[in-house]
Amino acid sequence: MWPPTAEALMRSRYTAFSRKHADHLFRTWHPRTRPSDLGVDEHVTWTGLEILDIRAGSEADDTGTVHFRAHYRDDLGDHVLEENSAFARRAGRWLYLAPVED
Repeated sequence: MWPPTAEALMRSRYTAFSRKHADHLFRTWHPRTRPSDLGVDEHVTWTGLEILDIRAGSEADDTGTVHFRAHYRDDLGDHVLEENSAFARRAGRWLYLAPVED
């Protein structure tokens, strides 16, 4: 089943990064903004996800944003990726667009 909200898609993408499932990342990335190489970093271990804010992105919306912090560890230590991500629904499915610029 496809994630019904932008937040649910964000959570599924985090899981895909943590499990190194590049195919899910490819399928859930909007084709207009998707990079040609979606390789996942084998040296990164994702350790936690915090959802900080959600704007729209419900089952009734066509767009939404999810502000999050993703915690990870690599060869250099512990890090945090913070992003406010834009999502859009296309053909009834939520897709990741890009970071929202402040």
